[in-house]
Amino acid sequence: MRKRIYIVLGIIFAIALVGIISFLVWYKIGTTAPKIKDSKEEKIVEIKSGTSTIEIVKTLKNNNVIRNELVAKIYIKIHKIKGLQAGKYLFNGQDSLSVVLNTLTTGKVMDETVTITFKEGKNMRYIASTIAEKTNNTSNDVYNLLKDKDYITSLIDKYWFLSKTIQNENIYYPLEGYLYPDTYSFENKDVDVKTIFEKMLDQMSKVLSKYKKEGQDAQNGETNKNITVHQLLTIASIIELEGNKSEDRAKIASVIYNRIRSNMSLGSDVTTYYGIRVDMGDRDLYAKEINTYNAYNTRGPNMNGKLPVGPIANPSEESITAALNPVSEKYLYFVADKNGDMYFSNTYEEHQNTINTLKKKGLWFEYEN
Repeated sequence: MRKRIYIVLGIIFAIALVGIISFLVWYKIGTTAPKIKDSKEEKIVEIKSGTSTIEIVKTLKNNNVIRNELVAKIYIKIHKIKGLQAGKYLFNGQDSLSVVLNTLTTGKVMDETVTITFKEGKNMRYIASTIAEKTNNTSNDVYNLLKDKDYITSLIDKYWFLSKTIQNENIYYPLEGYLYPDTYSFENKDVDVKTIFEKMLDQMSKVLSKYKKEGQDAQNGETNKNITVHQLLTIASIIELEGNKSEDRAKIASVIYNRIRSNMSLGSDVTTYYGIRVDMGDRDLYAKEINTYNAYNTRGPNMNGKLPVGPIANPSEESITAALNPVSEKYLYFVADKNGDMYFSNTYEEHQNTINTLKKKGLWFEYEN
């Protein structure tokens, strides 16, 4: 009889031992990362304020951040974990249960900072698409804000370098050329377009303040070189797009001023492209596009001695400086070849000879009819 009791107790002990080992194995596995090491899928999990521990654990499991919901509850009970904090967290599925819970107890929320780089020489279409790509705004949000006359008026009242000139009905986008190209950081993707615009305008103010005219003229957007900021940025935007090399920019400025003084048209391709809303490099211009009047098209009719109605891109400070400090030359012509090299001439004859040479070398831009 005693022997049978020992056998039964032995069986019970063995079953209990197997059960304990199985539980420990199950528990151990449940505390490991839910994904294989090579997995790099990231998951953003938001824990809202007031969420109970049970609901937090459920949320973590539903998002595949932890392996086992029950194991997590047991782990929290055993280790007396308290104070799981609300917030947005970024997990990659490779963290163990202890690391995940430590992240929530220490409140290591994800960094939602958005960094946006706006390149020099780009127009408002590029800015709108960049904002749409990097934030939760759409391109239409940008365009609609630019159409808001009350908003534009409020900016004119706020920034010394903005004037009513930007409200000209022929201007496509009133802030074209005024949004300083640079790298900016914002709190998160929910940043609104107004905040982006005004941060860029603040930076433009810093740049332009170096060239600000003192006194009442400063309030009207005048520079210390007796041209308006609007004219300055218009010239600088042409320089930005025409000049690939730093050493060419002040020369291009000289051509622009000399031609205006001589009552000649600027004859700049980049203004024509902007006027027809086509980006340089997308295609060649058609003859009818060149020869049709547009307030931006300096190759078209009725543009002698005139600048485009407004900037055609957002210029760098280098181009702004060049616009204020042209070289003292009598250049009236410049042309760029397909490689971006520039050639400057004083007379039409010299200019034409340069063009003929470029055509022979296959470096001249041809236009379709």
